[in-house]
Amino acid sequence: MAKDHGPSIKDDATYEALLRQGASPEKAARIANARAAGTLEPGGGKLEDRTKAELYGQAKQIGIAGRSSMTKAQLVQAIRKG
Repeated sequence: MAKDHGPSIKDDATYEALLRQGASPEKAARIANARAAGTLEPGGGKLEDRTKAELYGQAKQIGIAGRSSMTKAQLVQAIRKG
């Protein structure tokens, strides 16, 4: 069972897993909260079917560094890694 990180973290298990993978606390919180809210992959469907602009917006929302110089394929891969 994951430790309760308070009301600012909506998905404690995801938050802890991301921290173990080396994500910063801020990035882990953004991703965990997006996943809990169901907005990590808005609209569902395949990431490859989205436009580069949509992927860039999602990458910005979850805090992926270097996104401005990434290709569409690189954005898809980075978003999947979370």
